[in-house]
Amino acid sequence: MSTPAPPSAPANPWFDSPRRYGRISRMLHWGMALLMGWQFTGMVLKVTLDLNPRESFMVGTHNSVGIVLLVLVLLRGLWALLNLKRRPAHEATLLGWAAMLGHVGLYGLMVLVPTLALLRLIGSGRPFSLFGVVPLFDASERVDWMMAPANAAHGVLGWVLLALIAGHIGMVIVHHFLWKDDTLHRMAGPRLK
Repeated sequence: MSTPAPPSAPANPWFDSPRRYGRISRMLHWGMALLMGWQFTGMVLKVTLDLNPRESFMVGTHNSVGIVLLVLVLLRGLWALLNLKRRPAHEATLLGWAAMLGHVGLYGLMVLVPTLALLRLIGSGRPFSLFGVVPLFDASERVDWMMAPANAAHGVLGWVLLALIAGHIGMVIVHHFLWKDDTLHRMAGPRLK
């Protein structure tokens, strides 16, 4: 008579698994989602109400929150690479490939948009402190070539990023309510059984 195999040890909830994203991935995702919401709400207010940083706290924190987002997306990308073999995989279908390309586009723009803004900020020659508290760089000479790419593309690419985010949210809604699968719960947490 053979002995039954011992029950497998539960997966570490901090790491990703083939069925769901771990706690660290979920915290990075939802924390960045909140900060992105802050950024885009501030810019919509700026554009629609013609607000400047002195008139609106949301607009005034745009540069600092953008730098925090850049750090978080770099950490998130590193964490994704460390968990690459554990993470839920995209299906080997046309839809799976589209999802993968959409995620690559999101990550690419989440790095490019704040990087351009940071270059502009450094190139402006003005001193900058993160949230007005932590000095990052002192006043220096203005460097026009550092400012030019952001002046040309930061805003446009930011709105493209918002469109990709809207598409991402739209597909989650389709997966959850139309196709009734567990895609949302991979990142939102429980329900998978």
